[in-house]
Amino acid sequence: MTVQGRGSGSGTDVLIRKVDSHLATLRTGLHGPELELAEELARCLRELVVATAHSSAADRGLVRAAVHYFVLRRESRGKLLPVRSLAAAQRVVNKAVRQLGRTDLLVEVPRRDRSAPDPALR
Repeated sequence: MTVQGRGSGSGTDVLIRKVDSHLATLRTGLHGPELELAEELARCLRELVVATAHSSAADRGLVRAAVHYFVLRRESRGKLLPVRSLAAAQRVVNKAVRQLGRTDLLVEVPRRDRSAPDPALR
């Protein structure tokens, strides 16, 4: 019987698949700045997953928690259990980014195109 060591590939692949699957779901219902934010969060999370594949268990756990926060949006059940917003996921991801010392990956709020008219003003 051969004992195999725990490789980073399997866990890394699972987390990236979760991010990609959730992003695909979000693409069906989001547009504009919200979709841009979701895309940026997914890009950042994918990069963090790969970058921490061989890091300490604490660092991998921090990234895993950020991925799960992004992916596991709860269904709204009145005022007791609100749906998590992408802004809340952005705060969690950015906190993880700062803790890992990867401020180059901070996810900024997408800016609106200044040349486009504001739809609320129509």
